[in-house]
Amino acid sequence: MKHVSKALLIGAALAAMTAMAPATFAATPNDQLIIGTSLAQVLSLDPQQGTEVKTQEILANTYDRLVSWSEADGNAIKGELAESWDIDDTGITFHLRDATFASGNPVTAADVVFSLTRLLKLDQSAAAGFKTFGYNGDTIESLVSAVDDKTFRIELTDAVTAQSLLYRLSNGVASVVDSVEVQKHVVNNDYGNEWLRTNTAGSGPYVLSRWTPNDIVILEANAQFWGGEPAMRRVVFRHAPESQAARLMLERGDIDIANALTAPDVRTFDGKDGFAIDQVKTGGFYVLAMNAGHEALANPLVREAIAYSIDYQGIAETVLGPYGRARNVPVPEDWEGAIANPDWSFQPEKAKELLSEAGYPDGFALTIKTIAQAPRVDLATAIQANLAEVGIDVSIQQGNGADIVAAHRARDFDLLLPQNGAAEPTALGALDNFTNNPDNSLEANNAGNFVWRSAWDITELNSLRAAANQERDPAKRLEMAVELQEKFIAAVPAVLPMFERFEPVVVSARVQGYDGHPWSLTRLDQITKTDGN
Repeated sequence: MKHVSKALLIGAALAAMTAMAPATFAATPNDQLIIGTSLAQVLSLDPQQGTEVKTQEILANTYDRLVSWSEADGNAIKGELAESWDIDDTGITFHLRDATFASGNPVTAADVVFSLTRLLKLDQSAAAGFKTFGYNGDTIESLVSAVDDKTFRIELTDAVTAQSLLYRLSNGVASVVDSVEVQKHVVNNDYGNEWLRTNTAGSGPYVLSRWTPNDIVILEANAQFWGGEPAMRRVVFRHAPESQAARLMLERGDIDIANALTAPDVRTFDGKDGFAIDQVKTGGFYVLAMNAGHEALANPLVREAIAYSIDYQGIAETVLGPYGRARNVPVPEDWEGAIANPDWSFQPEKAKELLSEAGYPDGFALTIKTIAQAPRVDLATAIQANLAEVGIDVSIQQGNGADIVAAHRARDFDLLLPQNGAAEPTALGALDNFTNNPDNSLEANNAGNFVWRSAWDITELNSLRAAANQERDPAKRLEMAVELQEKFIAAVPAVLPMFERFEPVVVSARVQGYDGHPWSLTRLDQITKTDGN
């Protein structure tokens, strides 16, 4: 299968394909980009609330952040709203470019202060990445300031390095909102959340024109955009959850990009004239979340038995294909500092011995919950079959994003199939989701924390992660990241990484300049299209 990850390579491949491809399809307009996707997880368009993958792609094109990064640039931080920044021993000072919001209001340092304060005051799951570094609703106002209209400063806490803070500021949750516009819509001190869930107030290349849940999202070009008006005057995200239907739409030319196809449907485009496959390495994982609040799953022997019950290689080959590869350590295998995989291969007899030792010689019954979209439904079916071989009777419960995400955050599950991403493109950043749980109590209600949702108490791991985040020496930080991985495996995790997660995106030959971002923060303003007629 051809896997392309660099924009230039895609552009060259697509240009060649364009020359060869017969123009037998009905063409989408030259100045509109039509994306077939799943909108099932798009629950809120408030950037300080919505964290789901597909939401990020919409927000990345309607808002700017201070800084951004891309794999094509070697993960180096570059300016977005910030033209430059200065790092000193206690903080980072950003110098903003001249930019305006879609409303016409100027972008100022006060808007940056408002946005980050809003993120921590709303205290939704989106704030988790900053809270882990000591920024919270009580401290944020003392740690951010507008030096003048074009100068913003944020202080470092003892728990974060400047590099890690820059990566957090490049995340979608740190998008800068138009404070003047948002404050017109504040109701009951909600920071404008109710309004911003279904509207946009950003300075990005596009503006939300229409959103009908589980149907369509339409973005129109922002004439005020500081980077110049995009070539695509309109971007349309069409809800196309049925993979075969989306594949046919792409083949007919009804859509330009498909990013929610099943593995078999992705494979039909391998080497096919007129299309290219962009396999985006997200740095995240498909995870089997086990609720350690369940009596059986609280037992490490049972969790280890489950780890030995899954045919990772077989599932990777037959189910995942372009969506991922087997991996049980929560750091991608080709990242600096990644350790070797443990021997958690499919060993049903060993799994049965462990279950017997744990007091479950006859097995038991569980439910697995999953969002009804590729490839997780097929993953759930394969795991169900694997666990049946060791005596664990699993029933599958599918649901939409709202149902399953809510169940995960409420600890209302036995097994669940979430996916995650790396907090930053480093070993320590990849580990953050898996080794972070400062307070496992129910009263903590830390629903934005990936480990808390599984009720997995990891005091030692959490302390080591916090110490690693505070370490200023890069070599020592890397050593601590290695130690963290080793202790994570030894603890037999209740958040079991199963597969490194890739996002296969099939792109029409007419589309030039598409470069998928690992965090789905894919900007679309540089895309052009060739003539389809």
